Amino acid sequence: MTEISDTRFLRNIRLLIAYDGTDFSGWQRQNRNRTVQGTLETALEKLHKHSVSTAGSGRTDAGVHAAGQTAHFYTDIQNIQAERFVPALNGLLPQDLRILHAQESRYDFHARFDAKSRTYRYCLICGRRGLPQELRYGLQIWRRPRLDLLNAYARLLRGELDCSVFAVPGDPSKSRSRCFFGASFFMQGDTLVFEITANAFLWKMVRSIVGTLLYYEEKALPPIEFKYILSSGDRRLAGPTAPPQGLTLWKVRYYERFLQK
Repeated sequence: MTEISDTRFLRNIRLLIAYDGTDFSGWQRQNRNRTVQGTLETALEKLHKHSVSTAGSGRTDAGVHAAGQTAHFYTDIQNIQAERFVPALNGLLPQDLRILHAQESRYDFHARFDAKSRTYRYCLICGRRGLPQELRYGLQIWRRPRLDLLNAYARLLRGELDCSVFAVPGDPSKSRSRCFFGASFFMQGDTLVFEITANAFLWKMVRSIVGTLLYYEEKALPPIEFKYILSSGDRRLAGPTAPPQGLTLWKVRYYERFLQK
């Protein structure tokens, strides 16, 4: 089966996707490993009888989940409404990957390049023994961190910042400058949640931020000193990178003009 190369007369379909990342080797297709993109494209190929490529808003790592991943693809199927792709694809996909919504978008919409912001959440199970099902989606820590101190650090993550301190080895990004729209910790029941929104993120950056904030909160570092660490650009001053299972791509926002057909 070959992929259609001329997309000028095709429909552009935007998908809202959720997945449990536990058993996926991340979003991006790989030759041998099970990935979200690869699994989705296999389902699309069955539906179209030829290869179909997708593009996602971000490449989540192995073990990272999504409640609001966005992707798009071009289709030559003309005789069904866009929303009918939801049951059609879900009937071909495994239970740990679900299509939540489908909508026809303008031809030049791109799920990655047209994104205005991305919001991630990281969940922490604090001071108690987590249930087995919780541990798939949260990090177990045995103490209760100081919420006021964590939020004092988080308030410094705003505006245009050089994020070199959070850049893990091997990050391919040409620029490490990112624009933050907000970050905060809050309780959701008895689970501590960290939410952060920016225009984009470096590889493993949110996990690096979480690990660093927890590391310095445990040391009771004053916020003014954390501000220095943030501006230093020195990766050696960062804390350990938090594991992937607590992280979820929560929401991707777009300018309205990109969403209309």
